[in-house]
Amino acid sequence: MPAVSKGDGMRGLAVFISDIRNCKSKEAEIKRINKELANIRSKFKGDKALDGYSKKKYVCKLLFIFLLGHDIDFGHMEAVNLLSSNKYTEKQIGYLFISVLVNSNSELIRLINNAIKNDLSSRNPTFMCLALHCIANVGSREMAEAFASEIPRILVAGDTMDSVKQSAALCLLRLYKTSPDLVLMGEWTSRVVHLLNDQHMGVVTAAISLITCLSQKNPDEFKTCVSLAVSRLSRIVSSASTDLQDYTYYFVPAPWLSCKLLRLLQCYPPPEDGAVKGRLVECLETILNKAQEPPKSKKVQHSNAKNAILFEAISLIIHYDSEPNLLVRACNQLGQFLQHRETNLRYLALESMCTLASSEFSHEAVKTHIETVINALKTERDVSVRQRAADLLYAMCDRSNAKQIVAEMLSYLETADYSIREEMVLKVAILAEKYAVDYSWYVDTILNLIRIAGDYVSEEVWYRVIQIVINRDDVQGYAAKTVFEALQAPACHENMVKVGGYILGEFGNLIAGDPRSSPLVQFNLLHSKFHLCSVPTRALLLSAYIKFINLFPETKATIQEVLRCDSQIRNSDVELQQRAVEYLKLSSIASTDVLATVLEEMPPFPERESSILAKLKKKKGPGAVSVTELDDSKREAGELNGGADRGPDTAAMAASNASTPSPSADLLGIRSAAPVGAAQTNAGSLLVDVFSDSGPAAPSAAVNDDGFLSSAPPSEDPAPPLSEADELLNKFVCKNNGVLFENQLLQIGIKSEYRQNLGRMYLFYGNKTSVQFASFSTTVSCPGELQAQLNVQSKPVEPLVEGGAQIQQVLNIECITDFCDAPLLNIKFRYGGALQNLTLKLPVTINKFFQPTEMSSSDFFQRWKQLSQPQQEAQKIFKANHSMDTEVLKAKLLGLGTALLDNIDPNPENYVCAGVIQTKGQQIGCLLRLEPNAQAQVQMYRLTLRCSKDTVSKRLCELLAQQF
Repeated sequence: MPAVSKGDGMRGLAVFISDIRNCKSKEAEIKRINKELANIRSKFKGDKALDGYSKKKYVCKLLFIFLLGHDIDFGHMEAVNLLSSNKYTEKQIGYLFISVLVNSNSELIRLINNAIKNDLSSRNPTFMCLALHCIANVGSREMAEAFASEIPRILVAGDTMDSVKQSAALCLLRLYKTSPDLVLMGEWTSRVVHLLNDQHMGVVTAAISLITCLSQKNPDEFKTCVSLAVSRLSRIVSSASTDLQDYTYYFVPAPWLSCKLLRLLQCYPPPEDGAVKGRLVECLETILNKAQEPPKSKKVQHSNAKNAILFEAISLIIHYDSEPNLLVRACNQLGQFLQHRETNLRYLALESMCTLASSEFSHEAVKTHIETVINALKTERDVSVRQRAADLLYAMCDRSNAKQIVAEMLSYLETADYSIREEMVLKVAILAEKYAVDYSWYVDTILNLIRIAGDYVSEEVWYRVIQIVINRDDVQGYAAKTVFEALQAPACHENMVKVGGYILGEFGNLIAGDPRSSPLVQFNLLHSKFHLCSVPTRALLLSAYIKFINLFPETKATIQEVLRCDSQIRNSDVELQQRAVEYLKLSSIASTDVLATVLEEMPPFPERESSILAKLKKKKGPGAVSVTELDDSKREAGELNGGADRGPDTAAMAASNASTPSPSADLLGIRSAAPVGAAQTNAGSLLVDVFSDSGPAAPSAAVNDDGFLSSAPPSEDPAPPLSEADELLNKFVCKNNGVLFENQLLQIGIKSEYRQNLGRMYLFYGNKTSVQFASFSTTVSCPGELQAQLNVQSKPVEPLVEGGAQIQQVLNIECITDFCDAPLLNIKFRYGGALQNLTLKLPVTINKFFQPTEMSSSDFFQRWKQLSQPQQEAQKIFKANHSMDTEVLKAKLLGLGTALLDNIDPNPENYVCAGVIQTKGQQIGCLLRLEPNAQAQVQMYRLTLRCSKDTVSKRLCELLAQQF
């Protein structure tokens, strides 16, 4: 509400407000308000017509009464009449009243719309701005229907004043957010985009907010904004603070506009135009350079503006994930912030570095800050900063530093805030499992975890350690010995008792030879914890006791005495009573052979993805764990060969391990063969997880016995592959994990593994919006000859994808013979009623089926000479696309799937590789030689490939020439 001034002369309003403030009680205030309402009502209904000033004064009073929390049921018509006034103050009060008190269902909405139309067509900039502000404030669907087609015309008209353009852009943004289906840009698109070139910075700032929102929903229509945004950003970044004096904030030129430009660029992939991309890289380098310059002001506003631009620039660098130098520089800059005195900067640095840690180019640079991050975990006062430090340690962990990080996280757990302990426990358990080379270390870590934070160790964690112990013969004895020692502590957590009961019941015989851990000592140790435990744990211990009778017949009498006592066979809990009675009867009447058969050792668990990771993802919320967090295997191959996450329920100890199909699984039969002695199951039955939220899906007629759909020929109406499909495919030639495709609606991530001629690919579909995807379906097809060369089977996906959620699809891939094309993935779904249809190329290339081959220098050159026929060799000389970084080159050659051979080539600068491509019908030997020429004025490569099959040589040469 405008301030009351002498010029306005609304003395009556000032007196009324003063009276209200002087009221001593609520009753007095209500009495005064009612008196005023009666007076206003009588004035409005009186025979004497009110002038504009009186209407304005009384409408202002009504507005003030409404803002005090009282209902107003009259005066609306008088406010509408004020809209037709030619005086600014009267029109302003009318629009203010309408914006606050009139709803979209009002009968007056037509009169209001007519008044707004008159003001919009008046060409009076002040009145036009008032009308636009009212439309934006109300923002109803009725307003959008009435004005959505008119406002774009005002926005792009050449004679529209700058202040009106600003209001029009923000008004259109408001209408688009409330009714996107009614705001159709159409012919106005290119003219709206060109507002980025407007001379008035305020117009550009308002327009970019509109363009960013439109680009998120319709990226293809607005992709021309990228070059304009880069051009505008370049002019701002290279300007001095005096060049943009009106838009310089504490020596930082146009900080808000810079941040919005950088955010807009994050809606698109890196520019394809080399000149635009080069200019953008220069801008980003300049921003990073300015961050190193001494501050021009000591005031916090200066550093806030400067750092806001820097963090948006770093977010853009991370989004592109294609410039190794920028990624490393960004990491180093964030590393400086880790020790900054400002808490918010430390928090933001840790958060950004978590994302950087998942990039293959910057992971090593992030690891150099491990000591600083560990120190932050120990010393930070703010719990949110400590949590981000724990997240970063988790993200930067790999096989080289796993033991150090796990040890530090365990140490921190003892004093960690209760709010983050459960998540910390899950992360420690995942890291210990993923990077364990020494299984005894893994067992020690999990038992230590239970000891330190037993209350926060979920069932999934102790189930998992049992599964791994059962599947690993070499660790069973050590696990039994370690858990026996842990149980001797006076205060022992119940989860430790569960693990001890299960492991000693299965493998107690492995340590029974030691008098200190004889069968009777083991039993007495377990039974001493019995009375302290809950019912489920007691049930597990009773099952362990019956296992003892089978393992150690000498304990039979002692255990039967325990089972026979009244506290067991007459227990008030029916589960404990039933177990005691049945186990007692079983031990009494069954022969030794029958007892040994019924109580035989549990078979190994079938393999699949750990549901500890699934629990961590669920704890973080839908969509919160992005595909990049699953990307660690690009750096470290292999996980523990643990079993399925089937809970070791004690009632099932004597049962066979029947399994149930489930939608999510690890590589079946690819990572390793099924353990000897495992229950015989088909491939589908290896997909097991009793903790899965979704039950087993009934196979449909189109689904094979394993629950997989065979690849289909292309459907009748698939969208043609995206123009950038080949570029997206080339990004995955030398890596198996990452984000395949991303727009403002959908993110598609990939995680894949290959062994011999078989592969498995996980596709992660993430809904980036808050609106549900309906009729979501995917089809994998092999066009043309590829149908006979590659066999792809896919799991069906859920038809509904909730806003912010992520679903997973599993593909099984078999290479029949060598191939050149890539299978197509067609995705269809409905978003806001509109059908979305896109087709991508799946990154399945012939090199994925490489098996690395080590050989000596003499063997290599002997084989090289054998492959000397002209058609067996493919060679290409090409200009370097990226800087000749030795480590990056080695990482890409290893990512290709071949073995990188050292000390083979006489020239140490050259790279030599060897491998065998495994197909179902044959093996194709391949030798590779990459000769970089870094000394030339233009850096060049010569790539030579020799393969036992000519088509493979040519295809590999085409693929690799684009990687370096």
